[in-house]
Amino acid sequence: MLKEIHINNYVLIDRLDIDFQEGFSVMTGETGAGKSIILGAMNLLLGGRADSKTIMQGADKCTIEGTFSVAGYGLEQFFTDNGLDYYPDDTTLRRELLQSGKSRAFINDTPVSLNQMRDLGCRLIDIHSQHQNLALGTQSFQLDVVDTIAANADIKAAYEQGFDNWSKLKADLARLKAEFESDNTDREYLEFQLKGLDDARLKEGELQELEQESDLLEHAEEIKQELFRASELISGDEDGTLTRLRSSLQSLRSAQKNWPQAQELSERLDSCLIELKDIAETVDDAQEGINFDPARLEQVNERLDLIYTLLKKHKKENISELLELAESIRTRLDRSGSYELDIEKLTRQVEAARGEMEKRAAELTKSRQKASDVIIKDIKALLVPLGIPNIQFGIDIRPAAEYDRTGHDDLRFMFSANKAVPMQELSQVASGGEIARVMLSVKSLIASVRTLPTIIFDEIDTGVSGAVAEKMALLMEQMAGGGRQVLAITHLPQIAALGHTHYKVYKTEEKDATRTRIALLDYNERIREIASMMSGATLTQAALDNAKTLIDNNGR
Repeated sequence: MLKEIHINNYVLIDRLDIDFQEGFSVMTGETGAGKSIILGAMNLLLGGRADSKTIMQGADKCTIEGTFSVAGYGLEQFFTDNGLDYYPDDTTLRRELLQSGKSRAFINDTPVSLNQMRDLGCRLIDIHSQHQNLALGTQSFQLDVVDTIAANADIKAAYEQGFDNWSKLKADLARLKAEFESDNTDREYLEFQLKGLDDARLKEGELQELEQESDLLEHAEEIKQELFRASELISGDEDGTLTRLRSSLQSLRSAQKNWPQAQELSERLDSCLIELKDIAETVDDAQEGINFDPARLEQVNERLDLIYTLLKKHKKENISELLELAESIRTRLDRSGSYELDIEKLTRQVEAARGEMEKRAAELTKSRQKASDVIIKDIKALLVPLGIPNIQFGIDIRPAAEYDRTGHDDLRFMFSANKAVPMQELSQVASGGEIARVMLSVKSLIASVRTLPTIIFDEIDTGVSGAVAEKMALLMEQMAGGGRQVLAITHLPQIAALGHTHYKVYKTEEKDATRTRIALLDYNERIREIASMMSGATLTQAALDNAKTLIDNNGR
């Protein structure tokens, strides 16, 4: 249950601290006093969407923090799975919203994602706002109600697994058939592409070798001239470097007789002479091996043109990618023979998966039909004292046109408030007040099967008054049994009078600023508040007496 909440710098609230009690509580206040602001802060605490515009003007950030008692609700695993400290009596949720638009979320002072905060928040508080009455007419909400009462989570999970498996196999089959059709359509083109690549007889590294050979052949004469000149400079008969080195070597060897140090120099020079002779021979061999060959150059360039054309045509960077493309096309062409076998095999798998899914869908439908009988009986029993004595309520379950992840059920709530009027879809015939009463009855049924600590009703009493409002309050009070906490935000004195605890929201003018405040009312304050709800701003003694009677008759 929610023990307390602290709100700082949120819209018109500079600071607000609220202590909550067990049982049935009510919150009242004039329109525009700030009840929706408090509810908005609670939504933020549960991971709702943040907007920096809600930060009070002049403040750097707003903070909403709530303390909860979570003992006995089976939430230990959530804290373990998320690596959070578990404090059953004092679990804190905190949300901080900054002017930059960023927000931060914390559970027990540990930073968490908004998804984690939402996951925990939806297990702690159910906030029923007025727009949720419209959700009652949607099939998704109605399915969720029936599944909740059916307690069929395992059956539903098994069906969802079967549906997902069938959907995947069906998609695989469609893709395989598309590939088969595409390959057949493109077969001639693929064969033409492959023939062009195979006829080219491409080899790894060939392009680089050909480019180097082409460059050599194009500059053969120039290279040959340079090699000849280098050869002459090294080994020319008169002025060649070798001739000069040999003379230098002889001189050093002569000097060696009288200068021993010349021996080392002569040895080093001899090594240079040997290396230079080897270079000269290599240059001579290279010169002889390089010849301008126009025919070969034409052949090389034609080969290069072919490779460049293939690269451009297939949008590839190198020969390796062309070879990979050829292998890929070959695989596709080779596979065409096995397509029919693969399609036949996958078709059998799809049919088997569909059969299993249909079996599980039938189990899901059966669980919903069984739960529907209970819901119909209980809803009727709840709505009669809520002012619809001739209630007709049913749940129409028919096979849907298609299977989807919710099953194969076209489920609709049917309603009529009069005996002589046939039932029609709830959303089409029920008035606003009737929708509110049906929704309250549905919430009562859900509360009986869900271990939800806190339920907040935001003006669920729309469209009702008098004795019906009192009956609605009694039902909410009944929902607050067993340790559950129920808070009703209301404008009706009949509901406010039944609250075990009564909060009043009001506005004050402080230092040229409007602020929202909240007060916990004592007995006398409650009398005045409820009297003002009956008679308006001018309190009459009759209104005060009526308010006192209303509270006293309800044992408050």
